[in-house]
Amino acid sequence: RGEVLLSHGSVSPQAAMTKLGQWLCGLALLGSAWAALALAPPGLRLPTPYREALLPLPVYLLVAFGCYSLATVGYRLATFNDCEEAAAELQEHISAARADLRRRGLRF
Repeated sequence: RGEVLLSHGSVSPQAAMTKLGQWLCGLALLGSAWAALALAPPGLRLPTPYREALLPLPVYLLVAFGCYSLATVGYRLATFNDCEEAAAELQEHISAARADLRRRGLRF
């Protein structure tokens, strides 16, 4: 998980980078590289075809990320495992609760 263990075995809160932190660092790195190229600092002039492909690049990446996210969610839903034991246990709890409510006089 990207955790750093200290000498006494605990995890340093400063050293552990969350997934959100990793994504934000990556986005900051890519965004700064894109801005450096798109703003065309003095001394760095990109050819016109490269510049025209570079300017809408964040929009293309956002669409690609959306497609990847939808595909990932769809795949995870399609391969979701059923828990037969948990379903049977839940049915037992429901039956016991209904019997208890009937015993207390509730009709449904």
